[in-house]
Amino acid sequence: MFRFAIMGAGHIANKFCDAVRRIDGAEVVAVASKTGRAKEFAEKNGIPEYFGDYSEMLEKVKPDCVYVAATSNAHYELSKLCIEAGVPVLCEKAMFLNSADAREVFALAEEKGVFAMEAMWSRFLPAVVKAREWIHSGRIGEPIYATSAIGFKAEENPNNRYYSKALGGGAAFDLTVYDYEILTFLIDRPASVVSAHAVKTSDGVDLTDHILLNFKKDGCRDCLAVCESTLLAKLDEKIVIFGSEGKLELPRPHFATDCYLYNANFELIDSFKDAVTENGFVYETEEVIRCVKAGKTQSETIPHRLTIDCAGMFDELLA
Repeated sequence: MFRFAIMGAGHIANKFCDAVRRIDGAEVVAVASKTGRAKEFAEKNGIPEYFGDYSEMLEKVKPDCVYVAATSNAHYELSKLCIEAGVPVLCEKAMFLNSADAREVFALAEEKGVFAMEAMWSRFLPAVVKAREWIHSGRIGEPIYATSAIGFKAEENPNNRYYSKALGGGAAFDLTVYDYEILTFLIDRPASVVSAHAVKTSDGVDLTDHILLNFKKDGCRDCLAVCESTLLAKLDEKIVIFGSEGKLELPRPHFATDCYLYNANFELIDSFKDAVTENGFVYETEEVIRCVKAGKTQSETIPHRLTIDCAGMFDELLA
């Protein structure tokens, strides 16, 4: 059995437990939390061991991989703790709050030969994979312009994690990370930040982000992309990529189940619906198992460079 342990006992960790239960040959054997919720979480999810200390869990359980489900402010510390202990790590997005932390931890992972990956589960979803396939096979021609919008209205409470600077709150780490990491998967060219603007609270938590990216590739026209995210309003969530011969639409890209292909006259010519996936975390979890068993330090689908570049975008946005 491939043995996972979990750091953090919040809501998202329940979804991870369900994903692991759906994979033959994998199990969650331990959970640790500093909030005192580990025992209750373990009993709810049928996990045999629980701890109030992360280091103690690593030492006593020696898992094959740790899933870090704590709030964003703890991701750097916990990822580094796992790697220093020689334990592979799958860490929730945003894995790091700045590029310096990202470079440091991934360099340590390479030095020690330990697998590390950001949990950008959306890159594995069948609808997202199909959209990428359409683009790469030239079905919209050459990508020229793109938009990505993700947003909802979060509770305006300084103790809510979305509004809490201490907990790594803000639109960037919860929403804009999806804009950037899904768009760069679909278009698959080097991306540079042309401009980055944020509306922030008085203590510096970003509530609305607006980013302009430029995707460049030798021999191709530049493709500009606008990324929008907000915690202040519900947006019409979708990615739209316009090409020289048509366009592609991906509704709710971070939870995508459908994608649509249009010709140059914006007539629908193809569509895809994912009628199979019940828990999208399964795909990233299977990727981790494959990579760890193969002795890899990173995934080709979620490479270290992606997470470093996205964290570099955070640097510019939040400067």
